[in-house]
Amino acid sequence: MKREINVFDYAKEIMFAVEKGVLITTKSGEKVNTMSISWGTLGIEWNRPIFTTFVRESRFTKKLLDENGEFTVNIFLKDFDKHIIGVCGTKSGRDMDKIKDLNLTLVEPSVVNVPAIKELPLTLECKVVYKQKQDENAIPIEIKEKNYPENVSGEFYGANKDYHTAYYGEIVSSYIIED
Repeated sequence: MKREINVFDYAKEIMFAVEKGVLITTKSGEKVNTMSISWGTLGIEWNRPIFTTFVRESRFTKKLLDENGEFTVNIFLKDFDKHIIGVCGTKSGRDMDKIKDLNLTLVEPSVVNVPAIKELPLTLECKVVYKQKQDENAIPIEIKEKNYPENVSGEFYGANKDYHTAYYGEIVSSYIIED
């Protein structure tokens, strides 16, 4: 069962969770992939509720997101599981089926074609309304040095030389999955 919510009633919980780690899930064809993020924003743009996520150029999730244009944000409410966030932040969907290997339960979406994840019950369903690759020349040097070191391969899961694309997702549905 899904309990519909006003996303802004949960803004504090969402932003606190993003800092610790949440999942971004997307789908292309029959392939569902999820990835940990700890960078994201919640707000209003163009008079629409928006969740903006940032995905590095080399990520498998980026490929699927570019093909589909929809994603879900999956957020723990009570029991934060470092193992799920750790695996989804260090392993690629190119090499493994994270959903199957972590025994995550997919839940039919309400509006988009990307499923929710029961174990992370606070769910935002988003449709990409705008995307933009970061301009590396506009990023201050101290941020570049910390987050984009040139000597680390784009395949490395941490800070590396790949810049991000910002995906502005209009939140078209928000709910909490309840048993």
